[in-house]
Amino acid sequence: MDESQVLAGFRAKFRVDELLVSSTPAWSWSVRPGQATLGAGVLSLNRHAASLSDVSGAEMAELAALVGTLEKAVRSVFAYDIINYLMLMMVDHQVHFHVIPRYQGARQFAGLEWLDSGWPTVPALSVSQHADQEDILPRIRQALASACVS
Repeated sequence: MDESQVLAGFRAKFRVDELLVSSTPAWSWSVRPGQATLGAGVLSLNRHAASLSDVSGAEMAELAALVGTLEKAVRSVFAYDIINYLMLMMVDHQVHFHVIPRYQGARQFAGLEWLDSGWPTVPALSVSQHADQEDILPRIRQALASACVS
C-alpha cells in the first residue's frame, strides 16, 4: 500500500473530515469515533508520516498551537480534570495522537451520563460510550467547534 492509500485509509477509518473540529495546514483535530471518554479526539498529521521523527519543526509548531486551541475548547465545554495524549500507532501507521480527556467524576452531555471507567489509571480505549446514539458524535463535534470560535 502506498503512502497516499495509508493516509486515505486512516482518514476514512477515523472519519477525520466528517468529525473535524479544527485544523491547521499540517494537522487535523477530529472527534474520535469511539468515545472512551467524553470529548475524546484524534490529532492527525495531514500528510503521510510513519514516525514522529518525520514531522518537521514547522509542523510541530502548528501542533503546539492546535493543542492550545483543543485544550481550551475541551476544558470550556466538558471541564476535564486532566488530558492524556497517546501516540500508539500499533495498527495505524500514520502519525496521530489519541486525545483522551480524563474525568474523576461523571459528566452530563446531551442528556447522557459519561464516565471515565479507567480513572485514575490507564484510559479504557476499548470503551465506546453511547455508540448507539447516531447523532452524538456530530453533537460533540459541534459543541467543541463552537468553543473554538468563541
